[in-house]
Amino acid sequence: MSNYSTHIEKSTVSTLPTVSFEGRIITIDTVEDTDKAVKALSGERLIGIDTETRPSFKKGVHYDVSLIQLSTADTCFLIRLNRVKMPDSLVSLLENKEITKVGISLHDDYQALNKRRKFKPEGFFDLQKYVKEFGIEEMSLQKIYAIVFGERISKSQQLSNWENDVLTDKQKLYAATDAWACLKIYNQLKQTKQE
Repeated sequence: MSNYSTHIEKSTVSTLPTVSFEGRIITIDTVEDTDKAVKALSGERLIGIDTETRPSFKKGVHYDVSLIQLSTADTCFLIRLNRVKMPDSLVSLLENKEITKVGISLHDDYQALNKRRKFKPEGFFDLQKYVKEFGIEEMSLQKIYAIVFGERISKSQQLSNWENDVLTDKQKLYAATDAWACLKIYNQLKQTKQE
């Protein structure tokens, strides 16, 4: 059995030091640059993944997923799906079982991405199932990260407009941190298991 807590209170999380991604963040809004990003990621065995969708504050109004974040330990690509849609290269990455894509509540991400274009998700690894092996019963990325690392991921940009003409630096950092954090949690838990 691991030494991780099963639960953490929101009030406890709010007292923890904040952490964010410190690597390179590359924002992509053309198909050509998407192809280049996928090529750069094709040598990776493991990447963090997340998506963002423009929030709707009106009943019955829904938006397609706006952004997909794909992160290595030191570089995160933010692919603006509202600009590039779902290029072939991106679909091939999402269908590539050789590259493990680690995320949280991935079922929701598949469904959102599938609305843009049908694909067969391969090589996806959902942390929500994995953390249970360590006795962690929390489901949110923020709480899982807090339990594993004792640090807090800021959620202040979550409900911002992901289809703005230009994403703010805060939005970019928030989006990159989420994908990178999934990767970091996975690596840490794997190490804990081996020990």
